[in-house]
Amino acid sequence: MEKNVIITISRQFGSNGREIARKLAEYLDISYYNKEILERIAVNMGVCADFFKDQNQDANGLFTIESKGLLGLRNITELSVNTQIYDMASDFIQKISQREDAVIVGRCADYILKEKEPFRIFVYADAESKLKRCRERSPENENLSDSKIRKNIRSIDKGRARYYNYFSRQKWGSRENYDLLINTSGKDVKQVSEAVADYLKRYLFE
Repeated sequence: MEKNVIITISRQFGSNGREIARKLAEYLDISYYNKEILERIAVNMGVCADFFKDQNQDANGLFTIESKGLLGLRNITELSVNTQIYDMASDFIQKISQREDAVIVGRCADYILKEKEPFRIFVYADAESKLKRCRERSPENENLSDSKIRKNIRSIDKGRARYYNYFSRQKWGSRENYDLLINTSGKDVKQVSEAVADYLKRYLFE
């Protein structure tokens, strides 16, 4: 039986990795999973979906249990809650890989599916490009200084790295863990996505 094509996307905050992932799924006509994974987990845990916002992660990339969305789970340690979240995400991601071709964003999917050999992409960009994109896509950043936005970007990336490193025992962003690294600094996301989709069509689907 042929295995399904799975493309995993890890990305720096502000690199437009999420948009590239969405466009790749569209161009390749396959499923796309990002926030849908956490929405499913939120339902299973009985918490508000807002609990899974980047802003509710601590310096170690763990979701904090002080959120109002956690309802009756306040007495559970943050690590145990995050381990539960990881286990649920792992189960959901494994089921996706068994039933369909898909692009999956984040959640250590590249590591979780390592035995299925997904095509692993890491998207990154320079500091100025990330700053510009964060200003353009988030109206709430309008009144923030450049230094404050840069600090927020570094904090989110640091959290993602620590979360990934903890659960995978691998280094987030390290080139040996990926099949393709994409630098989106100063580049048009549509053009980058089209070029990568063309490559993947030949590499994975022919």
